[in-house]
Amino acid sequence: MRALDRKLFRDAWHYRSQLAAIVAVVTCGIALFVSLRSMNGHLRASRDQFYDRYRFADIFVPIKRAPASVARAVELLPGVASVATRIVAEASIDVPGLGEPAVGRFVSIPVPAYPSLNDPHVVRGRWPLPDEPDEILASAAFAHANRLVPGDSIGAVLHGRWRWLRITGTAVSPEYVYEAGSGSIFPDNRRFGVLWMAHDGLANAFDLAGAFNDLSVTTRPGTREDVVIAALDHLLEPYGSFGAYGRGEQYSHVFLDGEIDETQVTSILLPAIFLGVTAFLLHLVLSRLIGTQREQLATLKAYGYSNVTIAGHYLGLAFIPMALGSLLGAALGLWLATQLAVVYARFFQFPSAAFRADWGIVVAAVAVGCAAGLAGTLSAVIRSASLPPAEAMRPEAPARFRTGLLERLRPFRRLGPAAHIIARNLERRPGKALLSITGLALAGGLVVTVLAMYDAVDFMKTVQFHEVMREDVTVTFESQRPMSALAEMARLPGVLAVEPFRSVPVRLRAGTRDWQTAVLGLESGGRLHRIIGSGGRTFAPPEHGLLVSAVLARVLDVRRGDHVLLEVLEGTRPTQDALIAGVTDELIGSAAYMDIVALSRLAAGGAAASGAFLAVDQRLADTLYAELKRLPAVSSVSVREVQLRSFEQTIAESFNISLAIMLLFAVVIAFGIVYNSARVALSERGRELASLRVLGFTRGEVSAMLLGEQAVLTVMSLPIAWLLAWVLCWLIAVRFASALFQIPILIEGSSFLLGVIAVGAAAVLSALAVRGRIARLDLVAVLKTRE
Repeated sequence: MRALDRKLFRDAWHYRSQLAAIVAVVTCGIALFVSLRSMNGHLRASRDQFYDRYRFADIFVPIKRAPASVARAVELLPGVASVATRIVAEASIDVPGLGEPAVGRFVSIPVPAYPSLNDPHVVRGRWPLPDEPDEILASAAFAHANRLVPGDSIGAVLHGRWRWLRITGTAVSPEYVYEAGSGSIFPDNRRFGVLWMAHDGLANAFDLAGAFNDLSVTTRPGTREDVVIAALDHLLEPYGSFGAYGRGEQYSHVFLDGEIDETQVTSILLPAIFLGVTAFLLHLVLSRLIGTQREQLATLKAYGYSNVTIAGHYLGLAFIPMALGSLLGAALGLWLATQLAVVYARFFQFPSAAFRADWGIVVAAVAVGCAAGLAGTLSAVIRSASLPPAEAMRPEAPARFRTGLLERLRPFRRLGPAAHIIARNLERRPGKALLSITGLALAGGLVVTVLAMYDAVDFMKTVQFHEVMREDVTVTFESQRPMSALAEMARLPGVLAVEPFRSVPVRLRAGTRDWQTAVLGLESGGRLHRIIGSGGRTFAPPEHGLLVSAVLARVLDVRRGDHVLLEVLEGTRPTQDALIAGVTDELIGSAAYMDIVALSRLAAGGAAASGAFLAVDQRLADTLYAELKRLPAVSSVSVREVQLRSFEQTIAESFNISLAIMLLFAVVIAFGIVYNSARVALSERGRELASLRVLGFTRGEVSAMLLGEQAVLTVMSLPIAWLLAWVLCWLIAVRFASALFQIPILIEGSSFLLGVIAVGAAAVLSALAVRGRIARLDLVAVLKTRE
């Protein structure tokens, strides 16, 4: 073994604890890169294969009623490749073992089966038979959540008539990869499911024989989607079209694509932060290590070792933690990816959720990790190689002594020698102090940012389920009902109060931008369902104009006082110029609001309600649910407490898993930076501290000088850490804002305190480790001269 190789391993062993801290940080960064990039590739490949194999449509058109012959006219439109007509309707269903009413979205399928658009894939069981009109396929997630298997039956109210339906199989569909009910962004597979039924049977149930109410279209390559949508709207308007929309507005696709985009960003941003810290630590350790080995460098060069050989030696020292951390990180990342695939399988329904490792990503991760190490060590290595032997023989010039600013202050003069030494070191080496503060602030900022995400999730839950939704039950009617129906709802058992709402589908246009949504009409002064902004402000539904969410205002690029063209997509389809009366920064959804009376006038259908919010006596809730299951006018029932539990068990739970991993990794970074800063400071000042011990200072006093300096640096980093956390939270809120929700920028005092405690704990652990080394300083070696 060459002499330099022996020196390399001796140095690695001597600095093993510092290199181990670097290995931990590298492992975290590579694990994040591998797991998130793997998930991005897994979701993207699963989506593309599923969409292609089962012919996911490009354009969708919900219609009130159109004759089957219209499909031929659609096929002749320029740019249209294929067309599928079907029937889609929601109905209240009774699931055995479930107290609350569930909602089923019934979708017609060809029986016997033949290739069409948005085909379901049978996971278990079989396709319904032609001569069995009561047979259905159930979505796999819904069946699993309710422990339903082929052969089981459920009850349903189809267009006012009660029927028992038998499940023949479970299936998944490219149209419902993310399976959530209307008006909800949270999946509740127990109480919402997609049910596929023979076209003729569903047509007879909803009086749509020879007709359809939903159209799917694929376009030819190179066709402009907006041109086809405009042609479809023009052709289907006489049949009550609610407006064609592209795949980019299809609910399941929007959520799935958003998740893919998020993993794309986080798989780059978060590992970059960790690997940036790695480069910082390697630069910190190696640059100061080289400074303490000046005499060794001079000796090596005097014996004829070339600059390239010496540079390779120190690059090898940096390569050890990078290689080990990369290998450990790749293994940990692949394991995390398999666990994340299980979590994602709860939200995204693919034919196969099995995760397969992409070894190209692993190789790329190792290459990126080594590149980060090279970037961090390059400047230090170049400086070591270019140092002339004669210059290296001389020790570094001692710092110039002069009384610092702090020492001139009268109160400071009363402090002991330890405080003076700490102040002098900070003032004489401002660059190194700033570097340490930056690293500590980065560690603290990451911890606080992750904790702030917990705050954001909890805040969203509190606002949505306790401030906005104060109703116990939301009932949606099968069609618009007169206001007199509210009196009937009030007479149901356990109902304490009733407030109506009306939902009208609209298309809003502002310049070249447009968005299809629903205007929700609420009662002025209503108490059961309110419009609440993220700041806690309550908004009243305007009698004139629209109140729009901040998400919708951003999509349309409008603000208060602007005007939009509002096109109602039902009834006589009136169009009018609408004033943006206000913008609310609500956290969930992209809705627009009006006073219910004003909305009824706009829709030109008279005073009517789409549903009602109910306050319920919980002692009679089960009786009420049993009544609602059988009411023919009710298409869906939503229970607030059930939605809250669903949120906590799905979104919050999975989100908390990711945050817990991130918090653990952030604490590892904090410890790595604090520990290495303290160890490097000890390496640089070991001779000085040992000299003080020789002069009579106790171990406690010497420890206070070094660790007190680290404590001062840690305290000075806290304001910067808070500022950094706020910037990171702002970036996350901006980057992940979507048409479905926006994340609030929120840093609670408790989160900042926990972040301080985490960094403080890392500092204390580092201090204990470093204090032991201070106790083992070689006092005899200090007495020897360098000459």
